[in-house]
Amino acid sequence: MVNAASPAPRTRAAASTPEATAGSAPAPVPAVDVTAITTRDDFLLELGQTLGGQAAVRPVETIDAALPHLSSTRRAQLLVIDARCVSELRAAADAAHAEAPHAALLVFAEAAGEAQAGAALKGSGVFALLPLPLDVRKTQAVFEGAVVEARRRKDSAPADRLQAAKLSIGAFRPAAASAVASQSDDGDSTTGSRKFLLIGGAAAAAVAVAAGAWFFMHGKAGPAAQTAPVASVASPAAPAVTTDTGAAAEPAAPVADTSIIKGKVDELLEKARLAMHERRYTEPAADNALVYFRSAAAADASNGEARDGLQRVAAVLAGRFEESLGAGRFDEAALTLANFRAATPTDPRADAFTQRLFVAQIARATADGSLDRASALVRQAQQSGAVPAEQIARWRTELARRQEDTRVQHLAGLVADRIHDGKLTDSDDSAKTYAHQLSALAPGNPATVRAEHDLMEADLRKAHDAAAARNPADQDRWLNEARDAGMKPADLAAFQHELANSRQKASLAEGERLAQLFRDRLGSGALTDPAQDSAAYYLTQAQTNSPNDPAVAQGSHDLAGKLLDRARVAALAGKSGDADIAAARHWGADAASISAVQQLQNKPQAQTPAISTAALAAKLKQTRSAAPEYPQSALSHQIAGSVVLMYTVDTSGMPRDVHVIESTPPGVFDSAAVAAVRRWRYAPTVVNGTAVEVPVRTQVRFELPK
Repeated sequence: MVNAASPAPRTRAAASTPEATAGSAPAPVPAVDVTAITTRDDFLLELGQTLGGQAAVRPVETIDAALPHLSSTRRAQLLVIDARCVSELRAAADAAHAEAPHAALLVFAEAAGEAQAGAALKGSGVFALLPLPLDVRKTQAVFEGAVVEARRRKDSAPADRLQAAKLSIGAFRPAAASAVASQSDDGDSTTGSRKFLLIGGAAAAAVAVAAGAWFFMHGKAGPAAQTAPVASVASPAAPAVTTDTGAAAEPAAPVADTSIIKGKVDELLEKARLAMHERRYTEPAADNALVYFRSAAAADASNGEARDGLQRVAAVLAGRFEESLGAGRFDEAALTLANFRAATPTDPRADAFTQRLFVAQIARATADGSLDRASALVRQAQQSGAVPAEQIARWRTELARRQEDTRVQHLAGLVADRIHDGKLTDSDDSAKTYAHQLSALAPGNPATVRAEHDLMEADLRKAHDAAAARNPADQDRWLNEARDAGMKPADLAAFQHELANSRQKASLAEGERLAQLFRDRLGSGALTDPAQDSAAYYLTQAQTNSPNDPAVAQGSHDLAGKLLDRARVAALAGKSGDADIAAARHWGADAASISAVQQLQNKPQAQTPAISTAALAAKLKQTRSAAPEYPQSALSHQIAGSVVLMYTVDTSGMPRDVHVIESTPPGVFDSAAVAAVRRWRYAPTVVNGTAVEVPVRTQVRFELPK
């Protein structure tokens, strides 16, 4: 037996003397505290197996949760960040460096994002950036170097950072299946040794905390008694990882302070009363009311004060549990529940508390989309025996539905992304591939139906583009792809109807364009030249585009008339008009009109003296004149100018095809000049008894009034 603890203050040196440690060999002390920011149990499993027991790993989900653990410089600190679980990687690294510069930082990133992570962390002081999946040999080698660096930083940390680390019960996860401190046969354990509580998911065993360990960590007076190993009290908590290869990740069970301090009952009860007075119900470790009352009850099971004290502690813990659960602090509630079970193992409220905690934790994990964590919690709820089988079945059904929905949404998103990128077929990373996977997974799901419809629409757009480009092979190919994507006969009929409408609209638009070009060239006199920019050229194009268009027939009539007029003028001028007569015949000129021009052309020169177009224009007699209106803007700005126009006086004496040849200044007087000429009238010009058209070039001057 070891004597009861003395209340006199003790120094740290005393805590580590041979006398204090007599009875057993020192427990192994980790060289470094490892905190890992991750939400992935598979990563923790790989990391634990890779470290091979060199250190325990404390998992947290955010940098804010990691910082309090890194503040200690009692041991060297190493922070591990899973880049897949941290959205602001550089911000997390900077926060860790600012709050805990003595901590070494390792970052793990997938190969695809390793370069991006490296760029983000440049200049941040990260010790190393390692690839995922884990490379065991490389990770082990880098880890050893990181431990050396962390210890160097710890040794050089400023004095004001050398604060005692608070032991967080159940906060660490094992790198091996279990780690249990060596105990002597009579229950004695090492006094003054520092211990981690390493929780093995498979073994579910805990290491009891020595009272002397609390003294060493906190520097206060405490019992120099021994601890005996006691089974931990299981309750739901944060995710942990098992060490068995291939085992499912399970939430870790927090461990209550189940230390049994050996000593006199009266002294234990006195310490328990003081702890109750100071409200040290479960903390600090090994120096709290729960430990002292349990130790007194273990020493004397019939002691009424010890049993009553445990009931009072349980009442406090029940209130704390309700408060933590209501505030959503589930880890705190889980640890409180573990302590509640340690205080009153047979209290019927424990199972009700357990069920309520599972309900709240699973609801939050499900709402957050952490379905793997929710599944692990459901497994643990089933193992606890505190949750009815009906509730377990409902949870599993809901999680299976949500997991399927998650996979469906993921595949549907891939289909949409590949459609957006134009990757419809021809690879394993195409919209077609993911759509087939989606159909196999959830054939009736609305997301599946929508993805198949979107892919079919994309295929039809490709077919439409091929049809517009007059590529029937590609059109048939994309129509077949659309059929594979689920196109129905009604969809095909709608596509063909839309294609016909599109072609009709395109034909109408092209016809209007060609008709306008034809009219422009006809009006300017460019009847047959240039070869590819003349009235004849555009009329040929219009005839090919829409041979049955009435406008084409009217255009042919107009062009034939113009050609005959030009041939007639040429004949009067003593020139040949055979080319124009042939072109007029091609465009449908009637035989009588052609014969009349040919007769005029074939008359002997003595009977038909050559008359130039200038001579014809000189013979014109104007019967009505209209002065142009002076533009008001030009008048107000005192602008004068002139416009040169070309037009044809037809056989009735009316100007037509009036167009501007030249104007000074450009565009100012054009409209006014054209409008004036169109109002002019002439007496028909008759040559050899036949009225002829006369081309005219004239200048209209605009002079400021004096």
